[in-house]
Amino acid sequence: MNGYQLTFAGTEFLALGSRALFCPDHAALILADLHLGKSERMARRGGALLPPFETRDTLIRLQDLVQASKAERLFLLGDVFDDTQARDSLSAADTLLWQHIQSQTACCILAGNHDPAGPSEATLNEIALRHIAAEGPDISGHYHPKVKLKNTTRPAFLIGAHHLILPAFGTFTGGLLASDPVLTSLVGPGIAVLTGAKPLAVPFGAFGSP
Repeated sequence: MNGYQLTFAGTEFLALGSRALFCPDHAALILADLHLGKSERMARRGGALLPPFETRDTLIRLQDLVQASKAERLFLLGDVFDDTQARDSLSAADTLLWQHIQSQTACCILAGNHDPAGPSEATLNEIALRHIAAEGPDISGHYHPKVKLKNTTRPAFLIGAHHLILPAFGTFTGGLLASDPVLTSLVGPGIAVLTGAKPLAVPFGAFGSP
C-alpha cells in the first residue's frame, strides 16, 4: 500500500495516500469523517448542490481499501454519516454496500458531532481513538486538516507528540487549513503528511507551518 511510515506513541503506522491510517501490527484501518449522505443533507437544507454520487464513491473507496489492506479491524472515528436523516436516506444499493463492508472485518464505529450515537472512545495499544482530540496520546478526526503548498491544497495527517489528526475520508468534505491556530496550538511541532498518489511529509507547527 502507498503510505508514509511513522511512529506515534510507540506504535508503527502507515499514513496512506487514500487518507486512511493503517497499523500493520494489528491489521487495523483507522478512518475519520466519511460524512455519508452529505450531498443529500445539503440539498435537503437548501444548501449548495453537490454531485449525488459522493456516498457511493466514498463507500467504494472504503471497500477497496479494506480488501487491499486485508484489514482485520476497522475503526471509524465519528461523523460516518452527515446527520441521522442522511443515514436513513441511503439508497438500497448503498445500504447493501455499507452492510457488506461491515461484514468483512470487525468494525468499531465511534460517535461524532454529526452522528452522536455509539461509543465515544476505543483504544489501540493504549492510544485513545476518538472523534475530537482530547487528552493524548490520541488519534482523532473532526477538523478535516488540509495543507496548501504553492497552488495545491491536499488533505493531510497532522502528527505531533500527543495528537495524530486524520484527514476526512469522505468525498466532497471541506477542510481546515493546517496553518489555522486551532490546529497549530493543538498539535504543536511535528509533521504533516499530505495525501494523494505520493504522500509527502513536511514540517508542521513550531518548525514552520506548511
